[in-house]
Amino acid sequence: MKPLKMYTIPFVGLKIGKHHFEYEIDNTFFEYFEFDDFNNAQLKVALTLDKKSAHLELHFDISGVVNVNCDSTNEPYDQPISNTFDLVVKFGDEYNDDYVDILMVPHGTFEVNVQQYIYETAVLGVPAKRMHPGIEDGTLDSEILKKLEELSPKEKDDKDKDSEDIDPRWNTLKKLLTDK
Repeated sequence: MKPLKMYTIPFVGLKIGKHHFEYEIDNTFFEYFEFDDFNNAQLKVALTLDKKSAHLELHFDISGVVNVNCDSTNEPYDQPISNTFDLVVKFGDEYNDDYVDILMVPHGTFEVNVQQYIYETAVLGVPAKRMHPGIEDGTLDSEILKKLEELSPKEKDDKDKDSEDIDPRWNTLKKLLTDK
């Protein structure tokens, strides 16, 4: 996969200190990664690069809205997301990205591509269980919800439950407890 040029930051010409970068992310960004879980995406990425003399510190702050399908009803809804990620770029003998938050690049590297980190931070910002807000507050009117409620097991009254679930042989033992 060829890196997208707009997410490559040439840090060689930057002065020591903090530098800010902003990106607008939409569905075309996720299509590049062949990720189709989002129906639509409108995200803002605020990236702060803090250049030190021996390493770089990157802070990703992603916020916005993605349109996803509910896991229960498959109804689309807008899911707000907000996620942050910190990355340290160090210089060494060879490229190494074995660690989650540390990237080793060879000496002489003059740029770093951040598209993979933006993608992962955005995708991990979406909850694992995507639930339409209308389900929780009861405002969602969906055929699937009606069918689920129709097919759900009905609870019995406590009186009926006691008499039906208990084996009649235990009734004699219960009398022993009350005969004190």
